[in-house]
Amino acid sequence: MNQKNTYKKSEIKCFMQKENNLYEFIGAKSLSKSMPYKWEKDITILVPCYNEEGNIIDTFNTITSALVETKLSWEIIVIDDASVDKSIELICHYIKDHPNYNIVLMTRKENIGLAQNYIEGAFMAKGRYYKLISGDNAEPKQTLAKIFSFLGKADMIIPYPAKIEGRSFMRHMFSKIYTFIVNTISNHRIKYYNGAALHLTCNVMRWHTDYHGYSFQADIITRLLDQGMSYMEIPVTYQERKTGVSTALKLKNYLSVGHFFLDLLIRRMGRAYRSKK
Repeated sequence: MNQKNTYKKSEIKCFMQKENNLYEFIGAKSLSKSMPYKWEKDITILVPCYNEEGNIIDTFNTITSALVETKLSWEIIVIDDASVDKSIELICHYIKDHPNYNIVLMTRKENIGLAQNYIEGAFMAKGRYYKLISGDNAEPKQTLAKIFSFLGKADMIIPYPAKIEGRSFMRHMFSKIYTFIVNTISNHRIKYYNGAALHLTCNVMRWHTDYHGYSFQADIITRLLDQGMSYMEIPVTYQERKTGVSTALKLKNYLSVGHFFLDLLIRRMGRAYRSKK
């Protein structure tokens, strides 16, 4: 006879081994306070890179200068998504010139997109926490330092732009409208969904997105909010890339956004139906 599962949904997030063959489910809050494994780092930084030869070294310098001023143990995973410029060569030189930094490079032969690299990076990570920092150097040192200082204070640390230096009016309005629609459909009240939140790594693995375009960060945040995860929103400053062109406003991203909105609506209707049962 099958026994009904008595675990609450907020409890079924991660598990840890107690003895050789005994496991118990633990929530995100318990995980953040539990003793780390010997191999575990405090945080893993994922740096996705696609044709970022003009920005990638500045990105590394910004990240490492912020991290070395903390007491955190850390690693950086770089995933090059089939760049055709000199990005890989520059990354290899940087790793060779900084042997004391824990930086791992993974290269792809075919481009699969930011969202899928984000998910795969989480499964490679040794950090208890996980943060995406794009190779375009859009987050200044003071922004990263502020985000790192909030590590462990909530299940999600969600940055939002108090200022974005150099962003076009069109992209600013697109972001505002996008946030308004996501909040309206989901019934959440988040200030900004695309600021690369700081997550528990196990939450990214458990509740990872299936989207390949622009909406993957909003998808995981709304899923975690639906599960009752705690969060903190912090104001930060962003800057536009110095070289290269953003790929945010492309047709595939518009299609992905439309798909995400539909899925978000279906999920909300499902929650409403279940609450009436």
